[in-house]
Amino acid sequence: MLANPAALKFKNQEFLQTFWRSFSVLLLALIIISITGCSRSSEDSQKNYDPVFIEPKAIQKTEYSFAIHPLHNPTRLFEVFQPLIDHLNHHISGAHFVLEASRDYPSFDRKLVNRSVDFALPNPYQTIESLKHGYKVFAKMGDDERFRGIILVRKDSPFKIPKDLIGHKISYPAPTALAATMLPQYFLYENGVKLDQLENHYVGSQESSIMNVYHKLTDAAATWPPPWEALSSQKPELQRELKVIWQTDSLPNNGLIAKQEIPEKLIKQVQTILVNLHLHSKGQKILQPMKLSKFESANDSTYEPVTKFIQTFSQSVRRPSKEE
Repeated sequence: MLANPAALKFKNQEFLQTFWRSFSVLLLALIIISITGCSRSSEDSQKNYDPVFIEPKAIQKTEYSFAIHPLHNPTRLFEVFQPLIDHLNHHISGAHFVLEASRDYPSFDRKLVNRSVDFALPNPYQTIESLKHGYKVFAKMGDDERFRGIILVRKDSPFKIPKDLIGHKISYPAPTALAATMLPQYFLYENGVKLDQLENHYVGSQESSIMNVYHKLTDAAATWPPPWEALSSQKPELQRELKVIWQTDSLPNNGLIAKQEIPEKLIKQVQTILVNLHLHSKGQKILQPMKLSKFESANDSTYEPVTKFIQTFSQSVRRPSKEE
């Protein structure tokens, strides 16, 4: 007997409804499981991995040391020359300059011999010596007429002529200080005073030389104008107690040198910035504490007069590196 068509249709509909209800429940369960799994995976990922933030790539800069010979004690030297170094760093990309002071002249001299500094501002004697160790001159301080030695005494001293110093104590910064030591010693030699007729004291810095005569540790002091002017302006008592009794002839001022292997482009950038400082107000402000009107372009041949002086000094007075 055939099944009733109407009953068969009803059963098929019931089956389909049951099937779709079961399928819907199963699908919903799968979705929930999937969401839960993703959530846990995300939480686990956050627990096991920290986000990495990539910074924009900074410009790579090469560091260059810039040493100044002991014109002042290290504290004062940083006060005077750090603005210059900051100015170079602001205007030259790809290079970072670091100011380097030295405790005394011998330590600065060793840096040049060992080639441990990249740029330097040595005195003229140190400048010509540096050429033997792979440096070259690219600029210099101006105001050559101020690169001369001076000899200080107390205002109440009995000295009138250089020969009056015979048998007395005199202080100097260092044997290799050209303006402050060698020029005064040559001046005394020309005026009839030999070194072995004096009690010579090399005291390490310009300020120490001046303060030795002020405190009556020596009877006279050799230095040169910039440190005397700077220190006496800070300590007015020095002007009241001391006087410049003699001054020497002048020579080319302090040089600026760089290692020969430093890129010529960088050396030229430094040179251009320095020789143009006096042309704008910011540069003039940087120069003022140095007691300097300007920097000038220069090269190795600029210091030929210094070479000739050293030859004469060595023959008549002493070897420049020899302490008396």
